[in-house]
Amino acid sequence: MTTISETNDIPSYAPFRANMAQAGKPVFRVGILTGPGFVPMDMVGVQTVFSLAPGAELHFLWKNQELVEGFPGWWTKPSTTFSDCPESLDVLAVGMHPPEVQNDLEVIDFIRDLARRSRYVVGVCNGVALLGAAGLIHGKTVASNFAAEALLHDLGASAVLPSGGGVAVDGNLFTAGPGIGSFEVSLRVIEAAFGREMAEFAEFAIEYDPHPPYGKATVDKADQAVVGQCRELLSSIVELYRRTPVDGAVPSK
Repeated sequence: MTTISETNDIPSYAPFRANMAQAGKPVFRVGILTGPGFVPMDMVGVQTVFSLAPGAELHFLWKNQELVEGFPGWWTKPSTTFSDCPESLDVLAVGMHPPEVQNDLEVIDFIRDLARRSRYVVGVCNGVALLGAAGLIHGKTVASNFAAEALLHDLGASAVLPSGGGVAVDGNLFTAGPGIGSFEVSLRVIEAAFGREMAEFAEFAIEYDPHPPYGKATVDKADQAVVGQCRELLSSIVELYRRTPVDGAVPSK
């Protein structure tokens, strides 16, 4: 009987992992903020796409290594503490977290500092607001959640792409909306880091080819009653993000 070790060294996956690691290639370090209440769909694409990158080394970052509950019911064990995080990263990725995390000054300081030592900074959905709280979107064009536009402008963004507008690339800042945005923004970073051929390989390897069954997933296509309902559901959360003073968002340097 085949047994699986505690390190998840699964024999059947070994040849695939070895091929993707490409011995001799530099390590490609990816850090994913993974705190209590994080929204898994915002990071699934990040984990999936970057795990295909040559030399990929993924770090699920939090203050400690205790289990955290992704919202809702997606339990995850952070792999790397803030204090043990590598000195620099190739990619720092932040998805939506609750206001309790975004407004945590320890988290804000950590993200601000680490972003300055990362080649690429990725924000998905309201993770872009956390980047804003850290002063990382001043004067930038960003994409995010449809309900966060006013908040992001208050945090210093110069422009916010409309719902369904795709990935925003501004310098080394790559941002996108929720869900499939995590795949699309990651593929764009793969292209920037490794070239178009590698990005196309990754896109095909995961067969990324969305087919929305109803075609109602953007503000301009959805029933406006549904848009209003969703705005109402999100409004109280968006307002709680403002508990971190907008004026305290320090511009990145």
